[in-house]
Amino acid sequence: MKIAQVAPLFESVPPKLYGGTERAVAYLTEELVAQGHDVTLFASGDSCTSARLIPGTPTALRLAECKDSLPHHICMIEDVFRRSHEFDVIHYHIDHVHLPIAARQGIPYLTTLHGRLDSPDLVPLFQTFYDAPMVSISDSQRQPLSAANWTGTVYHGLPRQLLHCHPDPGSYLAFVGRFSRDKGPDRAIEIARRSGLPIKIAAKVDPNEVSYYHNDVEPLFEDPMVEFVGEINERQKDEFLGGALALLFPIEWPEPFGLAMIEAMACGTPVIAFGHGSVPEIMKDGVSGFVVSNVDEAVAAVAKIPKLSRRGCRQYFESRFTADRMAHDYVEIYRALIENNAGGSVRKSALSAV
Repeated sequence: MKIAQVAPLFESVPPKLYGGTERAVAYLTEELVAQGHDVTLFASGDSCTSARLIPGTPTALRLAECKDSLPHHICMIEDVFRRSHEFDVIHYHIDHVHLPIAARQGIPYLTTLHGRLDSPDLVPLFQTFYDAPMVSISDSQRQPLSAANWTGTVYHGLPRQLLHCHPDPGSYLAFVGRFSRDKGPDRAIEIARRSGLPIKIAAKVDPNEVSYYHNDVEPLFEDPMVEFVGEINERQKDEFLGGALALLFPIEWPEPFGLAMIEAMACGTPVIAFGHGSVPEIMKDGVSGFVVSNVDEAVAAVAKIPKLSRRGCRQYFESRFTADRMAHDYVEIYRALIENNAGGSVRKSALSAV
């Protein structure tokens, strides 16, 4: 099968440091190539892939300190359109900016939505492109747009050998993510303090929450039990997560998936997560960690972590969240789209369909 993967240009594929969507695209692309498919990756030029790489920009836009990413993505979409005859199916991971042209390109296509969908501004967009084939990364993600043309839910997966099971629990708690109120690094530090345990924070500053970082989080680093290690790359996660007693995931937002949870599980490290968004779908309470509602429950869960089997946590990861399973799920959707030509016909307008 000839497959195009179209990635965001904000980060390389895979990202050099923090990055969720681009990391998922990298794992999917490499697994599809390993399974014998002819894959072309549209991404930044500093991406590393065994697929054919067509660069949309020389380097990732975040590292280039780009001020306006839209022109770059429009140019990449035009390039995809001009090459569309080369592919059996085109898989977009760039939200919705491609929809007007993708619906007219005459090739089956699919869009995986990686972000939150609870903005009212998205409603008219999905009413207009009501028949555009979509995939969610959790069932909970799609709830605000239940009328969209959902062709399936495909959970993210990691390569089996990317991270290794660490059977012996560590002595610190871990937090991985962004310095964002939604992610709750300040809550993670409170949980660690009340548990009497050190915590290591691996995170980047969210550009939209710089004041939150400086006012609410940075002062907490004065505590000697709190260690800020900065952003970490893929290679560093094995030691960082594998050496932790547990990963704290105290979110306060409708998390679409939460890649850090399955990264911790792959290391055999249980997760203590607030039960918002996808968390109840991804977690298996009492096996991969504990699903809690607040800081008090999280502190109580920390005390129960030694009772969990780290090998059992790893086995749970292997049963649900591997890259080969993710690729298999997508290939089934690709085949259905090609057979039904669901994405290949010119889309009728919403007006003419009434």
